[in-house]
Amino acid sequence: QVQLVESGGGLVQTGGSLRLSCAASGRTFSSYTMGWFRQAPGKEREFVAALSWTGGRTRYTDSVKGRFTISRDNAKTTVFLQMNSLKPEDTAAYYCAASRMVVPGTARSYEYWGQGTQVTVSS
Repeated sequence: QVQLVESGGGLVQTGGSLRLSCAASGRTFSSYTMGWFRQAPGKEREFVAALSWTGGRTRYTDSVKGRFTISRDNAKTTVFLQMNSLKPEDTAAYYCAASRMVVPGTARSYEYWGQGTQVTVSS
């Protein structure tokens, strides 16, 4: 079992930055791919980024490449999403998730989910 708790969301202006954190509990955290998804009102949940358990493989959706960076600290069982150059279209609830697969990009491939943290980017 893996339990996930996100934090770090908030209100930021266009062009600003936020760093999301996801604290994981569970003895096998380091063996999971960790991913971030987001969901805006009225839209489906969208893949954002994923990082393999070794940190050697990453995957990003095209709209965040060059702006967002996913990282993890296995010792502290935490995964991060550094978000720079934020845009109003990045506004959404952000969720972290854990998967036994290698950097999958689909929500159905993730077994465990956090409750989400809201990110709002004002124009």
